[in-house]
Amino acid sequence: MEQSIKRAVVLGSGVMGAGIAAHLANVGISTLMLDIVPKERTEQEAKQGLTLQNRQVRNRMSATAKKGLLKQKPSPLTSRKHLDLIEIGNMEDDMHRIQEADWIIEVVVENLSVKQKVFASVDEYRKLGSIVSSNTSGISVEAMKEGRSEDFKKHFLGTHFFNPPRYLKLLEVIPTKDTADDVLQFMKQFGENVLGKGVVEAKDTPNFIANRIGTYGLLVTVKEMMKGDYSVGEVDSVTGPMIGRPKSATFRTLDVVGLDTFIHVAKNVYDQVNGEEKVVFDPPSFMKTMQDKGWIGSKSGQGFFLKQKGEKGSVILELNPSTLEYEERKTLKTKATEMAKQEKGARRKLKALVAAKGDRAGELVWNVVKPVLLYSAQLLGDIADDITAIDEAMKWGFGWELGPFEMWDAIGIEQSVARMKEEGHSIPEWVEEMIANGHRTFYKQENGTVFYYDKGAYHEKRTNEKEIQLHLIKEQKGIIKSNKGASLIDMGDGVALLEFHSKSNAIGLDIMQMIEYAVGEISENYEGLVIGNQAKNFCVGANLAMMLMEAQDHNFMEIDMMIKKFQSTMMKLKYSDKPIVAAPFGMTLGGGAEVCLPASSIQASQETYMGLVEVGVGLIPGGGGNKELYMKQLQGLPDGIDFDLQKVTNAVFEKIATASVSTSADEAKEAGFLNSKDGISVNGDHLLHDAKQKVLGLAKMGYKPPQQKKIPVVGEAGYATMLLGAKTMGFGGYASEHDMAIAQKLAFVLAGGNVAANTLVEEQYLLDLEREAFLSLIGEPKTQQRMQHMLMKGKPLRN
Repeated sequence: MEQSIKRAVVLGSGVMGAGIAAHLANVGISTLMLDIVPKERTEQEAKQGLTLQNRQVRNRMSATAKKGLLKQKPSPLTSRKHLDLIEIGNMEDDMHRIQEADWIIEVVVENLSVKQKVFASVDEYRKLGSIVSSNTSGISVEAMKEGRSEDFKKHFLGTHFFNPPRYLKLLEVIPTKDTADDVLQFMKQFGENVLGKGVVEAKDTPNFIANRIGTYGLLVTVKEMMKGDYSVGEVDSVTGPMIGRPKSATFRTLDVVGLDTFIHVAKNVYDQVNGEEKVVFDPPSFMKTMQDKGWIGSKSGQGFFLKQKGEKGSVILELNPSTLEYEERKTLKTKATEMAKQEKGARRKLKALVAAKGDRAGELVWNVVKPVLLYSAQLLGDIADDITAIDEAMKWGFGWELGPFEMWDAIGIEQSVARMKEEGHSIPEWVEEMIANGHRTFYKQENGTVFYYDKGAYHEKRTNEKEIQLHLIKEQKGIIKSNKGASLIDMGDGVALLEFHSKSNAIGLDIMQMIEYAVGEISENYEGLVIGNQAKNFCVGANLAMMLMEAQDHNFMEIDMMIKKFQSTMMKLKYSDKPIVAAPFGMTLGGGAEVCLPASSIQASQETYMGLVEVGVGLIPGGGGNKELYMKQLQGLPDGIDFDLQKVTNAVFEKIATASVSTSADEAKEAGFLNSKDGISVNGDHLLHDAKQKVLGLAKMGYKPPQQKKIPVVGEAGYATMLLGAKTMGFGGYASEHDMAIAQKLAFVLAGGNVAANTLVEEQYLLDLEREAFLSLIGEPKTQQRMQHMLMKGKPLRN
């Protein structure tokens, strides 16, 4: 029977249980969340006259958890509407409903006997063929299935999500000796294609892959800090982005995770290993003292860092582990750090630091990276079958840019191994054999294909067919045309891709030129075009620095020319005779949203944060964004049904005037940036594939560009209504005089200027109004102050 998951049950409604239930709801899976029955009433329940027999009391745990999903930040839900897909109940009255589920996920307390008791009940009620899994992070998956039925054992495995489930990509799947292979393969594919995860298969060992290596790496860093007399701040200043790790580096990561959680995870390994490894997994005494004091990080208000208000505003202090007192935060600046900052990319930065022998920063990095490399190599075969699983687990679970073996390649295997030997370290036998046989890297790339080393030979790295890696495509097929801001690439199957690669993917004349070229090229030689890339964000807007420089030099004719060019380019994109699909993800702001809105269709990553945010820098959208968002709202209305044009205009006005940004693609759809014809990719790695398929689908259906139509506007009366609304709400009481001036310009554009209500106007007429408003605002000193502040501080100025 072909497996499918349409309904799930989550057993346990704690932080992880509720987070998993939310993520299942995000992807459209109806979920029942159950928890234990409380043993006592709350004071409020007693006042209401409720007893322990009332369902309201008996379901309190799961009800509270469900309600709490709406309060969490960042939100575990991609839309508040998804909350309706989560039902609640308890594990005494509702266990029989497990028979409705295709997948039962256990997320109860980390205690083997408790889990075994829960699984005995699950086995009693589940339907044959339903999948059962545990989200355990440290208990043996094999031990949990003891005493269960044969069908249960065949369909049982570990599915270890990382917290928060919506945002962290890693899903470790841990089969037992009895797990059926078709169940394992189904869950791996389901995890990637439906849940949007990066799935790795792990062995049933303490803490599996990512937590095993990640916890080890954090602990050796702590011990190196103490040994080398570094401060908490100094360590974080060089163990973050400088070596390809998240901004939270080491100690900020511990504050976010929670010291209590970290010590618990470390203890999982400590209790099950021996020798030197056991010593490493025993946290230093000062960390245990911190836990005793309740200094466990962000959730307690203090940990390794403490935020305090000072005379000049808030300051962040760092903990001195020796005195357990907070001091001024320090950073580590040496010749090696300055050299590393000049290098491009994590590989080159890491290599520069490690090579700096005798340098205080270089020695720190070498002494925290070296043991992680050796430990990862020692564990190969015990925690995972190949190096790719280890590397991907660390990248997806801990946000490392490079996995351990990729790091080793970056710094050079032969040189680093020689240095390790000089320092008295033993090298895993398989690494020694690899070098002896003349192999110099763990990975190699040939003709756009990646190979990894394993057991004496290189093997092709297999990936999901939906994963498209642009750097490999460029190696295979080359580049059609390129300039400083963008490149046109052949994706195959008659589809081209336009990749932005300017700084922050900001839109300038070079990108506009490439868009125009791409539209012409696909018209002649391709089925259609995808606009997408694989940078940190899709596009953060137009080149603000360039526009500010021109405005300060009073080159308003130059700015007028640039805005005209942007508008005309977007019109060419919109009316292309071949389908163009935009593939946004991450920050898709201002000009980035303006590129997406006129496209034939949008295929957005689930994690797309889209908005027209120009008001934040004292402007309004200038590339047609006002018109396109307004038209998209009108197109979404049913044909033949009367609607309130003023209400539609007001909604668009409010979104742009408040610079609102969606926190997901679902929210972008609710806000009108996407419509019913646009798609959402849950797995960001599949985004370009999905966009390509959308192009091919539109082409196969005989794509025709939209017909140019006149647009109804609310005119002078509607303009007055929008201004009245803006003054009434006062933008939440925070609107300045300049905010109101911007609102006036925006309202005038959306209203269609000085015309009667319901007048039909041309698109170009609205574009001209938009451009005039943009030019008048950019000449304002207060707007230029806002632009300058955004460029220098990275946040809006309210002046």
